[in-house]
Order: sequence, then structure tokens, then C-alpha cells
Amino acid sequence: MGLFKSKGVVYRPVKDVNLGADSTEFYLQANVKAPRMTGILVKIFTWFLESPVFGALLLYILKGNNLIHKLITNAELEESPLFVPSHNFEDHKEQEVKCLDSALTPQEQVQLAIECLPTSSEKAHNETVPSFCRWTVMDYSRAYNSGDITPLMVAERFIAAVQESSKPALQMGFFINYNADDILKQANESTLRYQKGSPISVLDGVPVAIKDEIDCSPYPTTGGTKWLHKERPCIDDAYCVKRLRLCGAILVGKTNMHELGAGTSGINPHYGPARNPYDTNKIAGGSSSGSAAVVSAGLCPVALGVDGGGSVRMPASLCGVVGLKPTFGRVPHAGVLPMNWTVGMIGILAGTVEDALITYAAISGEIPSHQPSSIVTKINLPLLRLTKSICDIKLAKYGKWFDDCSDDVRLCCSLALSMLQDHYGWKTIDVTIPDIEAMRLAHYITIGSECSTWVDSFGDKHFAESGWDARVALNIYGAFSSKEYIKAQKMRNRQLQFHKKIFAEADVIVSPTTGVTAYSIQDDALKTGELDYVNGAALVRYSISGNFLGLPAVTVAVGYDKLGLPIGLQFIGRPWAEATLIHLAFAMQAICLSEYRKPKIYYDLLRKD
Repeated sequence: MGLFKSKGVVYRPVKDVNLGADSTEFYLQANVKAPRMTGILVKIFTWFLESPVFGALLLYILKGNNLIHKLITNAELEESPLFVPSHNFEDHKEQEVKCLDSALTPQEQVQLAIECLPTSSEKAHNETVPSFCRWTVMDYSRAYNSGDITPLMVAERFIAAVQESSKPALQMGFFINYNADDILKQANESTLRYQKGSPISVLDGVPVAIKDEIDCSPYPTTGGTKWLHKERPCIDDAYCVKRLRLCGAILVGKTNMHELGAGTSGINPHYGPARNPYDTNKIAGGSSSGSAAVVSAGLCPVALGVDGGGSVRMPASLCGVVGLKPTFGRVPHAGVLPMNWTVGMIGILAGTVEDALITYAAISGEIPSHQPSSIVTKINLPLLRLTKSICDIKLAKYGKWFDDCSDDVRLCCSLALSMLQDHYGWKTIDVTIPDIEAMRLAHYITIGSECSTWVDSFGDKHFAESGWDARVALNIYGAFSSKEYIKAQKMRNRQLQFHKKIFAEADVIVSPTTGVTAYSIQDDALKTGELDYVNGAALVRYSISGNFLGLPAVTVAVGYDKLGLPIGLQFIGRPWAEATLIHLAFAMQAICLSEYRKPKIYYDLLRKD
């Protein structure tokens, strides 16, 4: 880590740090010192934080107890600050890919993605028989084209399922807002297109949900609050939503989320907790909690989320679905709440890797404008084949970090990685990633400062309308100094250099997606939210570099813990190398497919009555 001074760490220059397996770098586990608080305790704690007398002192003590002073505030780093994790395009010569022409429409990009999927003959010869599988985009398309079912029938079933899921017996908390009339109108238009034999794309008539952090007409964008839409009305679709609409997708509503994205549980005191379909007494994870849950429960094959600190990958892993976070800047951010503008990125939650690919093709690409982009990139789509995969892949693994999780997660992910190596002959390279805990704190300072600055732009007139846990988060976020923010950006530059060195030797970094599986929703958290920073740190442990450094990452389900709760394995890739990540996720999915389990709460929208 470096040489300790009385006040802070003196970090060695990057060139002097050994990243090999024989490195002497010390692995520091997350040093979270904060008790779980809910109910009256959260209110009392908030009162102290907001007190002019006690607040500053309490915040100083909290920073010290959690090593922020030592690892960030008073640390010495020679690196210059890196404020935005944008990457110059580099062609990694990815294997088995199809390159998209920049002039293609979303519908044309989706069609090319379809051509990248396994053929029918490959599926017929595949020996893997899944014990459970969710309906895919292609399943919807085939059902509609056959006439066995229509988008209108699916929409009616969807509405009935959401109504059932909202009743007191379940209270799944999937959506903040949905409009039955609007859903039926879209579905009817889609049905007419199929009757005329002219669907727009394979996404035509497919239900897609949108996180309530992304603009989608006719819904207000709340960010999980009760007040934000009053200050910032939604006047248009976000660019990614426009592209889905152009493909004919039925946009079915705004999914529940942790308020302002300021937590990892998905427990929202205003709209209720988003519950995990595998166990309704467990969290779905945050902050894209509702998007993960609706996909897991079969209500939509895909949904959009925003990933600021694992906010797509974390709930995807806890709910047993695929979560894809592209490279920073790959998907235009126009129309997304600018809460975390250098770490938050639109991501995809999907039931299968194939559906993640289709959606990725639909929403990727630059916004047409008269001014050319400063970053010229190309988009590769992976050719997914069951009988053949890419070769000579090198997976970087930092053993101490990989194993810093629950026993169930460690054993499951280790077995999955071993099967992946044995099946495809890929190699694992042991590496060291220094200062991981310092990177987590630097990311926390960054995401917190950005969120606080944005919320402050609306003044404090709505502060009392925020949930108690969100108020605590905003108070902490607002306490970070300019010095701490600059030091955090220096750490960002330092970590990016470390990761570039690793990617010079390996194709991806592999890790568990979360350090623990979904934990219980306790009744005392329902009205106030909860402060559970210990579990929160375990959930985000493996997510930070994807956001802080703008790297693409994907999670895929690889097994279950002793309680039957899902576990995910994550691949983190080089900038712009999403195709390689999707290849690896597809290969991993093919191995695990036969062991997938049906959630306790599952809706079959394509059933034949």
C-alpha cells in the first residue's frame, strides 16, 4: 500500500509497484465502522448530523473511523487528477465479431445482433438442457409471428401480473409508475403491425421496463423521490429510450429504485422495497432494484438501469439475471438524471446474455449531430456460437480480493471459474490490484460529491421530503471537501494506470459480483430506510473499478447459496471491449444453464391458455 506517515499514506509511484502474484502489497479489507440503524435511531442520527453544533464533529469522526483521512484526505499521491474516465478508442482486435456501421439505424443494429445469435441447428445439437429458462426476446418475436399470441395479450397479462404483485400478500414493489392505458395503446399498435406482417424489429411488442432515473414519456422521472419531478419535469424520452421505441418495444413503466441511488438495498421508504423474486423477504439490491426484479420475475426479458456503483450488476447478481455495464460514453447519457455524471452509466438487465446483446445493439451509438464526437469508436457485436468460442483468453485474478466474500460466494465462483478454464482451455493469471479499499473510498467521495452538488442545485426546500436514509447520505456527501475530491481523482488516475498494466497481460479481470448474497428485509427499515454500511460495502466490493475507471463489466449467474439465493460471477474488461465480455458471459452461461432455478415469484406471459 505504501509507507504510513502520522497523518496519511504516502503512495509509491505506479512504476515502483509490483502487480504480480509475488507482490508484497498489503490487501486491506473494507474497514467499515458503522452500526446498522433504522427507525428512531436513524432519525436521531440524522438530527445530530444536521445539527450545526454536532454535525461537523460527527462527520469528522466518521471519516477518521473509516480511514478516509488516512487513505485519501491526508494521503500523498504523485499522480495528477483524472476527472472524467473517458478513454481514447483502441481497437483490441476482438475475436469472432461483427462490426457495426455508424450509419445504421437502431432497427438495423438489432437485426445484425440477431445474426450473431446461435443458429437453430446449433441449439438442436446442444446437449445442455436447461431446468429453467426465462422467455427471451426471440421467444416473444416467434410467438407473435406465429399468431399464437399477440402483444396485446401479453400487455393484458403484464398489467394483471403487476396488479397481483402489488397486493398486500406480495407487495413486490416492482414499479414506481406504470400506465395501463399507455401500455395497451403501444401493444395495440404493435399487434396491428404484426397483423399486417410488418413488425419493426424483433423487439416489436416486447415489454421493456425503465429505471426511474431515465426519462421515459409519459412518466415523471422521480429518481426514487417524492419531489424531484416537481423541479425537473420529464419533457422527452432519454436517447436510449428513443432507440428502443424506434425498435417497437413496449415501454411498460418506471421501475423502483433506491432513493437518489444513495444505497445498495433497494429499500425505498416512499414506494416500498423492491423484493427479490427468489425470496420475497430478501432485498433485490440497489439502486436498479426494480429493473432487476422485473426481469427475474419474468415480467420483462430486459430492462434498463443506471450503474453508478454497481447499481446494475449488483441487483442483477442478487436476482439471478445478466447485468451489462458498457464503457463510459458507449451509450449516450442524454435524458438520464445527472446525479453521478462521471461514474453513472446506462446498463442493461436481461434474462439471458443473448437478450443483453440485442438490447446493447439497440441502444449503443452516438447521438447524430453536426459536431463530430471527440472520441471516434466502433461497435463490435460478438458472434455467439455454442459449438465454438474465442480462444486463448487470459483471465486476471487477484486471489486475496476474489476470496474476500462469504464462503458460499467464494466456493461457487471458484468452481465456476474452474469449469470455465477446463471447458475452454483459458488461462488464469494471478495478479495484484493495489489499494482497492482506497479506490472504494475515492469512488465514494466522487459519487457522493457529484450527487450532493446536483441535489444542492434545487436548494434545500425539499430536503425534509427525502427519506431518512437518503438524508443521512446527502449530509455525508455534502461534507466532502475540495481537497478530498481532488485526492480522489488522483487515486482514479493511479488506479487506471494499474488496470492498464493488468490489461496489457490479460483480457479481463474476473471476480465475484457481490461479496454476499441478498440479505433480509427487516420491518423496521420499511418506513425510514436503513443504514447498513457493512453489508453495503460487501455488496459493492467488486463493482467499483467499472464505475470509477469507466470500464465495461458484465455479471452472469453461476449458482446459488445454501438458501437458494443467486450468485453472480463478474468479468471486467478493457475499454470498448464489450464484445469480449459478452463472449465470456455467454460461455459461462452455457456451462451453468442446466442448473438455473425458477424464482418463487415468476410470471409466464407467453403461456398458452
